[in-house]
Amino acid sequence: MSHASLRIIREEHAALAAMLQSLQLMVERGPKKDVDRFFSVLRAMLFYVDEFPERLHHPKETELLFPKVAQASHHAAEAVKKLDRDHARGEAAVRELQHLLLAWELIGETRRGAFEGACLRYVTFYLDHMQLEETVILPEAEQWLSAEEWQELDDAFESNRDPILGKYPADPAYQRLFAHIVLNAPAPIGVGDDA
Repeated sequence: MSHASLRIIREEHAALAAMLQSLQLMVERGPKKDVDRFFSVLRAMLFYVDEFPERLHHPKETELLFPKVAQASHHAAEAVKKLDRDHARGEAAVRELQHLLLAWELIGETRRGAFEGACLRYVTFYLDHMQLEETVILPEAEQWLSAEEWQELDDAFESNRDPILGKYPADPAYQRLFAHIVLNAPAPIGVGDDA
């Protein structure tokens, strides 16, 4: 049996992984000639990571999914504790990245290395985090949760979905955010000029 919440979690993870990998590609590419556009795209990407996953995706996992899985499966209890700790520090980590990016933009190249190092650590941390969810938590949930628990999860995950997937209630602000990233990031990240 397939549950809507599992599909949504996997779709949101895929969208977030794509955004994180695009962020890393942008950083590796560097600002080239159009410095303003470069920093604008990075700010938009970090805003997305802060806005959707930290504020909407993680709370559903932490408040609804993880407690149910931890109660049903002793095997998953340690993974749930680690993931909850990850969620608790994730918001601070993305805010620190935003600060480091602003320092690079305003102060200059002397701050670039600090941002690049923190960005690589964050992307690695986040991809590992999602992998743990998908390889431990989701299979345990599929095995142990009741139909009633699945209905509650499905309803919660359907209520607020990732705007990057185009399935969020039509909010022009999220459409503008995504369009800004795609139209200004150079190929292969977006369709902007490679200036």
